[in-house]
Amino acid sequence: MQTDRYNPVLSLSFVSSAILSSVRILYVLTIAFLCRIILLFGIFRRCDSGITYGVGLSDHKVSLLKMMTATYSFDSFLLNSASIDDAKHEIMLAWGDIGGIILYLVSSEKKEVFPKLSNCGWLIVALRSPGQESADVIEDGSACEDSSIFYINQLEELSLTVCHLNRKAIGSSVVTVGYIMKPSREDDFAKRGAFPMYPTQNGLMFFPLTLEMPLSPQLQEVDIVLHKATDEIISIDLSSSTTFSNRISYTRGMQELQRYMEHHPDCCVIDPFNNIYPVVDRLKIQEILLQLEDLNTEGRCTIRGPHFLKVNNFNELDLVQRLSEAKLSLPSIVKPQVACGVASAHNMAIVFKIEDFKDLSVPLPAVVQEYVDHSSTLYKFYVMGENVFHAVKKSTPNANMLMKLSESNGLKPLIFDSLKSLPIANDDKHGGCGNYSKATNHSIDLELVTDAANWLMRKLDLTIFGFDVVIQDDTGDHVIVDVNYLPSFKEVPDDIAIPAFWNAIKKKFESRKSN
Repeated sequence: MQTDRYNPVLSLSFVSSAILSSVRILYVLTIAFLCRIILLFGIFRRCDSGITYGVGLSDHKVSLLKMMTATYSFDSFLLNSASIDDAKHEIMLAWGDIGGIILYLVSSEKKEVFPKLSNCGWLIVALRSPGQESADVIEDGSACEDSSIFYINQLEELSLTVCHLNRKAIGSSVVTVGYIMKPSREDDFAKRGAFPMYPTQNGLMFFPLTLEMPLSPQLQEVDIVLHKATDEIISIDLSSSTTFSNRISYTRGMQELQRYMEHHPDCCVIDPFNNIYPVVDRLKIQEILLQLEDLNTEGRCTIRGPHFLKVNNFNELDLVQRLSEAKLSLPSIVKPQVACGVASAHNMAIVFKIEDFKDLSVPLPAVVQEYVDHSSTLYKFYVMGENVFHAVKKSTPNANMLMKLSESNGLKPLIFDSLKSLPIANDDKHGGCGNYSKATNHSIDLELVTDAANWLMRKLDLTIFGFDVVIQDDTGDHVIVDVNYLPSFKEVPDDIAIPAFWNAIKKKFESRKSN
């Protein structure tokens, strides 16, 4: 088999009437299968996917099936054991010269079609029915193998099987990246072509790790682990004096990954759990941003973090004095110290009057942060290895506009969830575009912010991260107001962002190997 022609194509046959017992099961199971396969193959330009159905399927089920395949960008083909050649011809007409292998997923109960499917030159992955599971797996953790037929006990094993087959066909020239994150994030990356199971232009191949199976055999197939551990946080103990990693409680599956990495220190991880802790703790990241002053030189804009103060109790008697000493005036923005991973991490408030700190609903401990007038213009920066990109977004208005928004309720604090909604002025004249904030006459200094991005990358030892910058209206100070790990970088065009994403991962791996 030619390595450069190996490009698996998936066809599914979970929908013949002999397999499914009811319309309800057809709908639920097929949706689940389709969603999972979409995550595995990402609807890539070079990977066609389809689902087959039998002659006996009712018109209603066929209609439902075609509606779902259209929704998820799958093809559908009629297939029965008496006319497999016709079905093969139909598939070839639909997909053309695919230049690779068709991998066919079928129930193990449909053994009568195995010989004919094998004669087509297709690889068969047979999913055992419940109660027929077998523990006999080959040494590397992939499915049990019999010539061109591979048996799996659960659908989640399919990606492991495909990964094993691809590595076997391509050899050591490809670097396999196992990734793990919440399904919605995985789906977003996959739909943009970020996680192909065939080699990228720089020799990466991606494989979705799943917590539905033991991680150890999956991790044996990969060279790099890419994770979004903050998706799997249960709780954070900020008061603990233990190491960073012990302050965070993760889900069972993420704990398993953590233990594996501890016992396999040579495993390349993007990024080590300890490295991401500062972006989980707003106080820690604020303290790090204080050191940005080392980058400031005469004749350039100042880049800095916002003035801030940690508060353990909003009823502190000396709160006014402490705010003054921290160079904080009102309005100020109040954020939980925990920056991500828990439901309340994004519950924030903008406070206009000192008496309104009392009984404020923002979780404690909290960080009171300087509210910077920035003419509703936010610059989002994305760091992917050596590459730094930015986009401009509309943001919250200046303090005087916020006060007008809040006048109707007596200047009570503006409470909001920063992931869902922000206090935005209806007046668009405060907006910004490009590299320039019209209302302030300040242009962003991209060279300065790029220097800060590289400084943060070295300081945090992170491969892929993002941060937000606002430009203070009266001073032109560039203020970094937020830092986050492994952002989606949706604002950067995919044809630019995805190759940079791949290159950052590959260079991290090469750097780790050379050390």
